[in-house]
Amino acid sequence: MLSRNQCRSADRLAIESLGIPAIVLMENAGRSCAETLLALRTGDGVVICCGPGNNGGDGFVIARHLFNAGIRVTVILFAAPEKYTGAASINLRIIERLKIRIIEFNYDWNAETATEKLVSMGRFSATWIVDAILGTGSTGPLRSPLQRIVELINATDLNVLAVDIPTGLDCDTGDPAPVAIRADVTCTFIAAKTGFQNPKSAPYLGHLKVIGIGAPNDVIIKPEGQLSERQ
Repeated sequence: MLSRNQCRSADRLAIESLGIPAIVLMENAGRSCAETLLALRTGDGVVICCGPGNNGGDGFVIARHLFNAGIRVTVILFAAPEKYTGAASINLRIIERLKIRIIEFNYDWNAETATEKLVSMGRFSATWIVDAILGTGSTGPLRSPLQRIVELINATDLNVLAVDIPTGLDCDTGDPAPVAIRADVTCTFIAAKTGFQNPKSAPYLGHLKVIGIGAPNDVIIKPEGQLSERQ
């Protein structure tokens, strides 16, 4: 089990001590999620909802791998393209060059228009939504208008795959925000999160799959919550 701080430490250990570039970790995470979706049979297509951080960057990698596998993909950005930085920005540029369909979410859309964007593949309807909005660093209630977005996603009849943790679920406590993504499948990275022990988290996690991303799985958890390589 990993807490929020231990997740950060695991990333730092992989990047700073082992020299694994952040973009490699992101690539491994997104590819594994895409492989999970392909195994689940994505049907007509997948809409990938991408937040402004590394969770969104994972979503861009998922989009590329699904696109390369011949799946219809729509990516919805919940931040302006220039707000993405680092590895997330690099992966956004790649899917732009691939001409993958990208929509910038407009928070002025009414509920009907927003719902249409969330489930539409253009001329086709999606069968899966990927929640790559917020990751393990998120705490507390979701701010408006993100709360409304999560409500709309939950109101669709599409299957939902959450990347690392459902948006709105607390990594440490497992307590859901007043509104949180109810995933059918959660692909969590490296290890299950501490909060997943809380029975309240189960309706939001759906089927839990732990996947490796190239960061060290064999670590010592120190009393102060830090990680180190096992000798």
